[in-house]
Amino acid sequence: MILDRLEGPDALRAGDVPEPTGSHERARGQRVLVDVRAAGLSAIDVLQSRGEYQYATPPPYVVGSEVAGVVREADAGTEYMPGDRVAGIVFWGALAERCLIAPEYTIRLPETMSYTEGAALYLNYSTAWYAYHRAGVAPGQTVLLHGAAGGVGAAALDLAEVFGVRVIVVVSTDEKAVFAEEAGAWAAVRTDEAWLDRVRELTDGHGVDVVLDPVGGDRFTNSLRALRIGGTIVVIGFVGGSIPQVRMNRLLLRNLTLTGISMDTMDQEHPGTMMMVRNAVQGLLDTGRLHPHVGLKLPFERADEALRRMESATTLGKIVVDVAA
Repeated sequence: MILDRLEGPDALRAGDVPEPTGSHERARGQRVLVDVRAAGLSAIDVLQSRGEYQYATPPPYVVGSEVAGVVREADAGTEYMPGDRVAGIVFWGALAERCLIAPEYTIRLPETMSYTEGAALYLNYSTAWYAYHRAGVAPGQTVLLHGAAGGVGAAALDLAEVFGVRVIVVVSTDEKAVFAEEAGAWAAVRTDEAWLDRVRELTDGHGVDVVLDPVGGDRFTNSLRALRIGGTIVVIGFVGGSIPQVRMNRLLLRNLTLTGISMDTMDQEHPGTMMMVRNAVQGLLDTGRLHPHVGLKLPFERADEALRRMESATTLGKIVVDVAA
């Protein structure tokens, strides 16, 4: 599935491209080629389709930020062999019969997990795990989560038990509230109500210890207000569309910490970050503690519809496209 113009889902078309050569641009020269079974879509795909992603690639390019499949070729020393079942982040290229992967962005899938679930796993769980890690959460703390019905939000709820935290979600509909509570939320508050007051009630007036925010936009100021003194807010993304501005005196007067997460850029300054995250997710996967939620699965020929659904944010959980049986 090729995007010829940076005009969103309507520019997507099926077509032929040459066999992938060389290695993935993040693979440090190591070639690992995968026969794709399923591809996961994310906010990366929507932003990139309109030229708004920070690591842009010029069109035409093959869409699909996450992949699950079977290793077809692997250079020696990559720790992978032909026949291995794998999943990982590729940023683009997954909606094709074959694609290149980068070992540091890839995990092994257990035999008990389907490729559909595998395509819904690594990007969301690595992001959510790293957000909790950067926040320095401790067991017993309370976390406020935005975007709980999306892929990263669902992963963060699934990881709440791993980190020993209770999660309050901010949602816009009853349907999303039910989804979040079934996924492990301790409580849900609605955006069309005085949700900040409700958060304070739920925390006996103290506020939450941590806010995880992949949405941004006009909720951000109230998210800062929802933090207890000494709390931390983690910026994960801006799927809400706008990048909020921060009055620094809010941080000063209440001893707040504001941090962002970007694993790959962190790895440039602190080598080993990507491997740390990958190994943590792999360990949780191997012990059966991860349960990816697929909200919508569509066949390959309906990939344009999948991308439209991703852009409209009408699906609960991850959107996956079946590429091959």
